[in-house]
Amino acid sequence: MKLKSQIPNFITLLNLFCGCAAIINILDHQFVAAFWFLFAAGWFDFADGLVARLLNVSSEHGKELDSLADMVSFGAVPAVIYYTLLFIGDAAAPASVPDPEIIGLPVSWSWYAAPGLIVAMFSALRLAKFNLDTRQTENFMGVATPTSTVFATGLMLIYALDPFGWAAYALSPFVLYPAIIAFSYLLVSEHPMFSFKIKGAKWAGNETRIIFAVLAIVLLVVLRTAAFPFIVGVYLIINLVSPPTAQANTSNE
Repeated sequence: MKLKSQIPNFITLLNLFCGCAAIINILDHQFVAAFWFLFAAGWFDFADGLVARLLNVSSEHGKELDSLADMVSFGAVPAVIYYTLLFIGDAAAPASVPDPEIIGLPVSWSWYAAPGLIVAMFSALRLAKFNLDTRQTENFMGVATPTSTVFATGLMLIYALDPFGWAAYALSPFVLYPAIIAFSYLLVSEHPMFSFKIKGAKWAGNETRIIFAVLAIVLLVVLRTAAFPFIVGVYLIINLVSPPTAQANTSNE
């Protein structure tokens, strides 16, 4: 087995490592640290495929390993985030929103928070479906698991950093339960969603991606750490208003 062929797999395993580390930090209520591990997982998820193409060592083994790593980093992680936020919100009610740095609540089993884990189930369905779907390469059918994770991570940061005094909303069941239902559906839906693969440096063919990128930057400047759920919201609205055309699947999510 050539060492060169294992480089992309090693990068994929780094994605898996960061996903596991993020889960541990979420359960320990170290939410900012969890964010940085997820940020690293996202870069490793992007890099493994890029390196595999550059080295011309793409393989079915690597694609399967990538899906297994994604199931942890972008399937289990958002489920754990929803579970933890619901658990904290339930434990804090009717008191004021607790400080995530000093709350000290042990995360144990809670039927109130259990619906958060549904996202992991639908993420697994999504990844299994994607591996067999021949329609997706430049665009997706349904929401990709990293997009679902960005939304959940954004709620986690809103609670942890409390920008604009919005922390209570990140713990509200009126926000979390609908988000769980919506993303569980969107993960396995048949609605076309544009991917973030840029086609060269021209405006033609990249119009939607460029417009979205500009809007995302504006939201980041204005809302800072609270921007991520709104960025995902803009992404969903653009796709609902002007869905792209799905293509044949030749790559990983």
